[in-house]
Amino acid sequence: MPLTNAPDRYGGIAKTFHWLTALLILTVIPLGIIANDIAYAIKDPKVATTEADLARAAWLFSLHKTIGVTIFFVALARILWAFNQTKPGLLNGDKPLEAWAAETVHWLLYGSLVAVPLTGWIHHAATTGFAPIWWPFGQSLPFVPKDEGIAHLFGTLHYILQWVLIGSVTAHILGALKHHVVDGDNTLRRMLPGATSALPSTDQPGHGRAFATALIVWAAAMGGGSAAGWFGHDDTDVVPVVQRTDDGTTQDTTQTQTDDAPTAADLSDNAWLVSDGTLGLSVKQLGSDVAGTFSEWNADIEYDETPDANGKHGSVTVTVTIASLTLGSVTDQAKGADYLDATGHPKATFQADILSGEAGHVADGTLTIKGQSAPVQLPFDLTIEGDTATASGSMTVDRRTFGVGAQDEGSVGASVSITFDLQASKP
Repeated sequence: MPLTNAPDRYGGIAKTFHWLTALLILTVIPLGIIANDIAYAIKDPKVATTEADLARAAWLFSLHKTIGVTIFFVALARILWAFNQTKPGLLNGDKPLEAWAAETVHWLLYGSLVAVPLTGWIHHAATTGFAPIWWPFGQSLPFVPKDEGIAHLFGTLHYILQWVLIGSVTAHILGALKHHVVDGDNTLRRMLPGATSALPSTDQPGHGRAFATALIVWAAAMGGGSAAGWFGHDDTDVVPVVQRTDDGTTQDTTQTQTDDAPTAADLSDNAWLVSDGTLGLSVKQLGSDVAGTFSEWNADIEYDETPDANGKHGSVTVTVTIASLTLGSVTDQAKGADYLDATGHPKATFQADILSGEAGHVADGTLTIKGQSAPVQLPFDLTIEGDTATASGSMTVDRRTFGVGAQDEGSVGASVSITFDLQASKP
């Protein structure tokens, strides 16, 4: 069997690309549907789910994403190969409507094979909290920031475009069966192994009208998704603050002010009022770091630069609203009853004395989550200039100490890193 195409037949390389792509598509679509159904069941409070259910959904999503990225690169290679090859003509080019439909489906297939995995990949790169792609090249993409708005947009595009792909694949299969069973021609046979050839009809359709039709189909799909409200998302009343990222840069984020935050009238002479800051956590899920933030929390701080005889500078009490946690795509699961239980235990607290440490300061006290308390120490850096103070620090706790998640590490690591970064001032 020749490797290259001819006007009347496909070569071995084109056939390999075709059937490899078909195998990948027919695998990735059911995987995505099954994983998505499990994910919805996990989010449904009426459905009892376990750590094993979460692990199974994450495994299926990882497999789905890995195959999707494979399809993306196979599709690019297939398109590059097609540019350098003769395209065998249609056997029914003398039937204008059928030929037009066939060419339109081919445009939709080629476009979808790139657009569907690419939008899914961008969604994956933009979100925090994910089932990882199984490969050694990282989980991010150049120029794609971690942003829930971008993740939502491309997640929606991926969902809509997958149905265009499914429709195109269905039409392509039905068309091939029609040629084979009804017309009795060699359209399907010349894509099977071997050297089957068939002379194309004298008349052949142009690409312009079919390409325009494919664009109309994609636009109609986008318009239908927009009309259904799939691109929208709920907004909440928030005020802007600045979040420091791991690389030292800053980005806009949001922090809702809690009703029980202290006011100037409530504070003593040694009190400091937090004016800006972030409180976050990071945990490993399936071996990948997943980071999140709490948007509702307050800190009641008493601090004197001169310590007492015991080395105590003051005290701090932090109250955190669990329901305000954002942890990417696993936000709902993290706030569920098996984990932080935002409904049964809506608040977490940290009460500590502020002491002088060997390398700065340390908050030595008790952390309470889900009604379980444990002693912890939080070392932090503190800088005071006049009436303004900045502080940042981190500590690692074992989630199992507080009854968060399963006792075995499974899909979620036991160690959780808690970080804060704040600015406070004298009232």
